Amino acid sequence: MKAASFEYVRAGSIGETCELLRQDGDAIKLIAGGQSLVPMMAMRLARPSRLVDINEIAALKFIALEPDVVRIGACTRQRVLERDNALAARVPLLRQALAWVGHIQTRNRGTIGGSLAHADPAAELPLAAQVLGARMMLRSTLGVRSVPASEFFAGPLATATEPHECLEEIHWPVWPERRSGSSFIEVSRRHGDFAIVAAAAQIAVDDDGRCIRASFGLGGGGPTPLAFPGLAAHLLGTRLDAAVVQSVAQDAAIELDPGNDLHASAGYRKHLAAVLAVRALRAAFDQAQGNQ
Repeated sequence: MKAASFEYVRAGSIGETCELLRQDGDAIKLIAGGQSLVPMMAMRLARPSRLVDINEIAALKFIALEPDVVRIGACTRQRVLERDNALAARVPLLRQALAWVGHIQTRNRGTIGGSLAHADPAAELPLAAQVLGARMMLRSTLGVRSVPASEFFAGPLATATEPHECLEEIHWPVWPERRSGSSFIEVSRRHGDFAIVAAAAQIAVDDDGRCIRASFGLGGGGPTPLAFPGLAAHLLGTRLDAAVVQSVAQDAAIELDPGNDLHASAGYRKHLAAVLAVRALRAAFDQAQGNQ
């Protein structure tokens, strides 16, 4: 199929983009990499009357390393992030998640903001954002508001972004703990496909090898990716012995609300979620112990 007819506008600045959204936000779709939007338009699952191209806005392409946070412009290419060693040293889970996103060809064009704004519940970057507690900076003609990942993802392909707003940058917290580790793992039909289930974890330990900070989450098991701060709290003060990790992983899987489809049943997704949560937590803990 071909896309339905639409008006094409190339925005020259974030200010121009916001003004266009203020005038007619309900009818507009923003495009930068186009790796998700263009196929949806071709299948007429998305039919915007106006397409606003923000790909050439240089102010939306940057990586800023600050003491407690890494700021990334929404139009920064995924492949640029994946290859940035300084970024990987500060937010290692981001590189680990990106390795599972599509293929190199799609990451060459796909943007970090595009993936987050698309909000596919099985996508990797939304799960990483949930686990790390990233914040989305949404700009409009009224100014900028900050929305945590826990409030940003509202459902399948739905976010808290208002029609007059656009995602300008993403703030990724940097863990200061010296001994920390992270892990991202998923199961899909083929590498590059969306995950049937994905799991991500980040763990910090003290010099005695006891957990002092923990975060983990699951994707592909419901309408949005989920992090489990309450369950992660049960890991604090432990050395992540098998019984504790298994209990926490099982409880997390119980909270999921997966559906049945051609690829997996709800029961299988819940079982797989518990298995992958255990693996991600153990891998993150083992890495944290090895970091001196």
